[in-house]
Amino acid sequence: MQITNYINGQWLDPSGMECFQTINPHSKAILEQIGESTIDDMKAAIDAANAASEGWKHMPSPKRGHYLIEAAKWLADHLEEIAYDLTREIGKTIGEAKGEVNRSIQTLYYYAAEGLQPIGEVIPSSNENILIYTKREPIGPVGLITPWNFPIAIPTWKLAPALIYGNTVVLKPSEYAPKSAYYLMKALDHARIPAGVVNCVFGTQVDIGKTLVDSEKIKGISFTGSTEVGKIIGVQAASKGKKVQLEMGGKNAIVVLKDANLQKAVDSIITDAYSAAGQKCTAASRILIEAEVYNQVKNMLKERTEEIAIGDPHKEGTLLGPVATEKQYDLVQQKMENGKATMNLVIEKNIEMQEGYYIKPTIFETKDPVSEFIDQEIFGPVITLLEINNMNEAIKEVNRSKYGLSASIFTTNLENAQRFIQHVDVGMVHINTGTVFTELQAPFGGMKDSSYGPKEQGKEAIEFYTMSKTIYQSI
Repeated sequence: MQITNYINGQWLDPSGMECFQTINPHSKAILEQIGESTIDDMKAAIDAANAASEGWKHMPSPKRGHYLIEAAKWLADHLEEIAYDLTREIGKTIGEAKGEVNRSIQTLYYYAAEGLQPIGEVIPSSNENILIYTKREPIGPVGLITPWNFPIAIPTWKLAPALIYGNTVVLKPSEYAPKSAYYLMKALDHARIPAGVVNCVFGTQVDIGKTLVDSEKIKGISFTGSTEVGKIIGVQAASKGKKVQLEMGGKNAIVVLKDANLQKAVDSIITDAYSAAGQKCTAASRILIEAEVYNQVKNMLKERTEEIAIGDPHKEGTLLGPVATEKQYDLVQQKMENGKATMNLVIEKNIEMQEGYYIKPTIFETKDPVSEFIDQEIFGPVITLLEINNMNEAIKEVNRSKYGLSASIFTTNLENAQRFIQHVDVGMVHINTGTVFTELQAPFGGMKDSSYGPKEQGKEAIEFYTMSKTIYQSI
């Protein structure tokens, strides 16, 4: 399969003279040689989206939903193939890869159904001869910049609401996982979506993304990635008068109180810390444990970490595969070395010799909640334990982080659960469930350095992809 750009309904070779490679993180084998796109390719995609905007805007939303349904059917027919290649691209276990593809399918169906929902309201007037009502309209062509850790799910949950609400799209996916996004383009092409409504440009050059963000023809930018890059893009886009939606980093905490179901808490911590090799913005990273049960929980986590199945992500039963790229491997290893210099190492699980980018699942503990390590987003299979004395201290430590994406508490005390909900500064709160659990029909997003702008997913996605128009009609 040759991966090419999808521009104005056509599969076009990138115009650059060079190529970039994708690498299987399990075997380090070269997977694809892909042509480098240029600024000219991105400009062509932007022009196509702009030209198609007016016709797509005025197409009835139930008809727009038809294309999403047909694309979902195509993905479902090719689920096994897509999941297999997704695992090869980023090392996510095959079970998680299948789950991600299915999430994309369900997202398309969900937003197809949103095309049948009301998009305005009637407002009472003080004048009996005036009818006041509102309607929502698309903002226009939008640019979507997506990461490698959910290479088909995130493009889908940005693209699906953008389309159903009448916007055209230019997608710039991660260069580390282009094939997953390519499958999504194949699905929409199979659905015979009108030319120019969806466009996708592959490449590694920073200028490609900058061109997308700078273009006056692009009316909104939705970005998912690191906080550092997100802030740069946010300033750049806002200075051009665009709507901005940023989903960035996380340093998510799980609180375990002494009255908790400890087995349930430990099960969730293991899943939240080690699934996808910890490469989720919602992954559990800080584990805050009440003093009375601290040693018990620590020992349970240590024992469970020793039991983790590590290795070939295509094998059923593997929990922990490699991190996605050599760059990510080097970053996590460096951060772990810094952790060893400043904290107590509880366990660094020995693993059989692996050729790929495998990080040993690791648990640290510290008594210093303000250390640099506990403030950093690691984005690997690493957690840090911190002993707390009471509920007030738990809330204080959760809120200490500059991030505010997700937090969880395990307790059987409803009063403590309600206090946690009211006082933690995060966008998603979990009671007796882990930090990574999300559903597509609910809003997704955080506070502080984790998110900026309207939230993603669910009905709240309409806030970013549309603008409200108020109508006063004499009757």
